[in-house]
Amino acid sequence: MKVAVVGATGIVGQEMLHVLNERSFPYDELLAVGSGRSRGDELDVNGQKLEVQGMEEVLEQKPDLALFSAGADVAEAWAPKFAEKGTTVIDNSSAFRMEPGNNLIIPEINGHLLSEKDKIIANPNCSTIQMLLAVYPLHKKFQATRIVVSTYQAVSGSGKAAVDQLKDELSGYPGKKAYPYQIANNCIPQCGDFLFNRYTTEETKLIYETQKIVDRNVWVTATAVRIPVFRGHSESINITFSREFDLLDVKNILKHSPGISIYDNIEENLYPMPQSAQHKDDVYIGRLRRDFSHGKSLNMWVVSDNLRKGAATNAIQIAELLIEKKLL
Repeated sequence: MKVAVVGATGIVGQEMLHVLNERSFPYDELLAVGSGRSRGDELDVNGQKLEVQGMEEVLEQKPDLALFSAGADVAEAWAPKFAEKGTTVIDNSSAFRMEPGNNLIIPEINGHLLSEKDKIIANPNCSTIQMLLAVYPLHKKFQATRIVVSTYQAVSGSGKAAVDQLKDELSGYPGKKAYPYQIANNCIPQCGDFLFNRYTTEETKLIYETQKIVDRNVWVTATAVRIPVFRGHSESINITFSREFDLLDVKNILKHSPGISIYDNIEENLYPMPQSAQHKDDVYIGRLRRDFSHGKSLNMWVVSDNLRKGAATNAIQIAELLIEKKLL
C-alpha cells in the first residue's frame, strides 16, 4: 500500500506521520507532500529520512491513500484529482465536510456509512469530534435536543504561526502575530473568522457538523475561545435531553463507550485538563453533573488532544476502518 501525507511539514501533517508509525499502519511506501518552499527537504520519520515531494510528482505515483492536511484551498484543488486517479482521500480541512456527497466520519459514531463510493472522505473539525464522542452515546439513550458548548481551544489549532506567537510572547521575544491580540496571559473570544450572523467559522462548524453527523433536529449554539495553551482543546458542554436521565446511568454509558476516559472524582480534584490529554487518543470527560436550572439537562467538561483524536488519529482510524471493510 502506498500512502501519501499532503501537508507533511505542517503541525497536523507531522502528527499524521507520527501516528501512522505509532499505530503500525500497514503501508509499504510513504510519500510526503509539501509546498514549493519545502520540496526537497528531508523529514525524519521513525528514524528514516523521507524526502518532501511536490503535488504533481506524487499525484503521478497514484497512491492508494492520501491523507490531506493542507487547508481547504489545496484540498478543493487537488483532492478531486487524486480521487480521479483512484486514490482514496481523507481530508482534514473544511472543504468537503458539508458537501452532500461526502461522508463526514467519526469512526465510533458513523463509520458504518463508509462504502466503496467514498473516494473523498471528510474529517470533522477537532472540536466537533471531541464533543460528539462525548454526546453521541448519551443521545442514543436519552435523545439530545439542544447543546450549548463553549470551547477553550489551544493555539496549535491555528497552526505553527500561532504556536510560534505564544512561544515568542512567553519568552519576551517580539515576533510575528497570528492573532490580532497577544495570546499569552490572555483569552481571545474569536476562533476563525466572523460571519454575517456574528458567529465565527469555528462556532458554525460545531453547529452544522453536529447536525450532519448526529441528527438534524439537534440544536446547537457555540462560543469558541482561544486560550494560551499549546495543545489540547477543552469544552464546557450543556446537553438538554427529551428523556429523563439518571447520573449513574450517564456515567455507566460513557464508561463503556469507545474512545472515552472518565476523569470525574471531585473528592480527589480529579477532572480532565489539557495536560491530561496531550499525546493521547482518548477524549476525557469529567465534572459530570445535573443542570438544576433545567430538569433534563446535563453539564460536562470534555478535553482532548486536538492534534490527535481531533485530527491525525481520527483520519487514520478512518483509514484503518476502510482496510477492515476491505475498501482500501
